[in-house]
Amino acid sequence: MTSYNYDLFVIGGGSGGVRSARVAASLGKKVAIAEEYRYGGTCVIRGCVPKKLFVYAAQFHEHFEDAAGFGWTVGENSFDWTKLIAAKDSEIARLEGLYKKGLAGANAEILETRAELVDAHTVRLVNTGKTVSAKTIVIATGGRPNPHAALPGNELCISSNEAFDLQELPKSIVIAGGGYIAVEFANIFHGLGVETTLIYRGMEILSRFDQDLRRGLHEAMTAKGIRILCQETLQKVSKQDGHLLVETLNNGALAADVVMLALGRIPNTEGLGLETAGVKTDARGAIVVDGYSRTSVPSIYALGDVTDRVQLTPVAIHEAMCFIETEYKNNPTTPDHETIATAVFSQPEIGTVGLTEEEASKRYKELEVYRAQFRPLKATLSGRGEKMIMKLIVDASSRKVIGAHILGHDAGEMAQILGITLKAGCTKDDFDRTMAVHPTAAEELVTMYAPSYRIRDGVRL
Repeated sequence: MTSYNYDLFVIGGGSGGVRSARVAASLGKKVAIAEEYRYGGTCVIRGCVPKKLFVYAAQFHEHFEDAAGFGWTVGENSFDWTKLIAAKDSEIARLEGLYKKGLAGANAEILETRAELVDAHTVRLVNTGKTVSAKTIVIATGGRPNPHAALPGNELCISSNEAFDLQELPKSIVIAGGGYIAVEFANIFHGLGVETTLIYRGMEILSRFDQDLRRGLHEAMTAKGIRILCQETLQKVSKQDGHLLVETLNNGALAADVVMLALGRIPNTEGLGLETAGVKTDARGAIVVDGYSRTSVPSIYALGDVTDRVQLTPVAIHEAMCFIETEYKNNPTTPDHETIATAVFSQPEIGTVGLTEEEASKRYKELEVYRAQFRPLKATLSGRGEKMIMKLIVDASSRKVIGAHILGHDAGEMAQILGITLKAGCTKDDFDRTMAVHPTAAEELVTMYAPSYRIRDGVRL
């Protein structure tokens, strides 16, 4: 019988890697995990968590403005970027410590080094050059921002990674991209007082989201003062007189202190030794896996963004737990990537789960669409003009709710609860039988009794 140094070796200390290593170790397996940067991965170190902290910071200027409508007098206020960065750094360090503490508590060996594959069971630790063997290997190295190497001057630009650690807050920024990262950072920087321009090549921002929410958010952002240029691309970035000059296809040259590229993320597979070990990748460099997250090499699995399936932290964690069930509990389990609730922490927020109207109209013969647009109660005294949008997509035949979409305050929180109801297969009748909680914005979800319109064979009636 072949003897290995470890039962499991995990490459990558993000959410998926840490979960698989910690749980396997808690089951009594001999486990090591290697991370070349910081434990916690993109989400904790330079992704979801610091981003949400920045979102909170960016919202306060509106809170101060709204307070007057409720009788409060708010005195002179100012914002200190360096204090936000320091507070963020402190919290991220705390969370990284918790990740390591969990691993150590489960008796997993924590390695601070880059690790690369040598073969199906062997890994080289770059810091020392030492090789170790493992019965099973998990690759969970995540993704990284697309550097858009074809853009002249791309080296002058930042990505979301650097946005969390800028030495000073810029006076102006141009952000290229129309996905959730670009949109969220456009709202963050604008909320902190930065003159913000968003450039996107598509017809409308957030291409994979419901059209009503896309348009509604666009209108809200422009009303705040964010400049959005759709059907536009960057041609070149250069330095000029201490600023950056952005040459665009249709709008001439734009000057900015900072240019941020948020043009998607790519799997972080470069230099991992995949080809040497026989692990197949696709045209984007993503690791090809089967339904159980197993690669073309039976002893090697891949989890999370490195597989380019669904790029969300909870998905990576779910895939890790499915791996544990499959490999160590004699319970082969495939990850469930259907009906995943998600949020865009823009201002206002988007919360969504299930099919968009556009997707559903291609899959179902007839739909009922329930839509409400209204001014939230808080805005009646604050005087803010933002509207909320709530939308349910229903299969007319089965009455099953197949999509739920919200634009407005706390949309992300509502989407999490809606995710349960849609996952459970609840019907519109179940929604109708549910008593409303009043006064809340969420009560609209259970009080839209008549369809706003129907769609039959892809045609709106």
